[in-house]
Amino acid sequence: MVSSKIVEMANDGKPSRKEAEEAVRTLLRYIGEDPKREGLIETPARVVRAYDEFFEGYNQDPAKELSKTFEDIEGFDDIVLVKDIEFTSHCEHHMVPINGVAHIAYWPDEKVVGISKLARIVDILASRLISQENMTGRLAECIEKTLKPKGVAVYIDADHQCMSIRGVKKRKSSTVTSTFTGKFKEDETVQTRFLRMIGETK
Repeated sequence: MVSSKIVEMANDGKPSRKEAEEAVRTLLRYIGEDPKREGLIETPARVVRAYDEFFEGYNQDPAKELSKTFEDIEGFDDIVLVKDIEFTSHCEHHMVPINGVAHIAYWPDEKVVGISKLARIVDILASRLISQENMTGRLAECIEKTLKPKGVAVYIDADHQCMSIRGVKKRKSSTVTSTFTGKFKEDETVQTRFLRMIGETK
């Protein structure tokens, strides 16, 4: 039980850093450890700082990253693809790492965005507690709403440590999710081209 001496929660309902550190001490006691032993004295503070980094996506807006666009595409009418975007996230069910690769493509209509921004929105959404299915859908939705392209394709292949290091412990398993909109959904040849470009089909 959290001590009554802990500083009151902030007005927005978010616990204070001191409360978060006390929660880590509680977990250490739960697993049978002594938070006061030398090797663990600074662990609560380190864990909270790590959480600040792991989950910085809650303080960032992926749509804002795509707000600066360019309209001088000079008649370009084809796929724009950024592939092999490595990311680490944490699953919302067990709060253990998800390590994966995302491939994102869109077919511009009137505007394009700097290619690094597509990797940036992956980082932002990955830095939240999220399921792979929802991450896949939200990436596509963000691009759809901001760039209004002719179509979007998102493909994610990831290792879930909630499955590889606990539970069934299938270390070589991976989870694949994809979503397609517009031309990528309606035109099988476009979808096949995308899959070939990321190396998922011959």
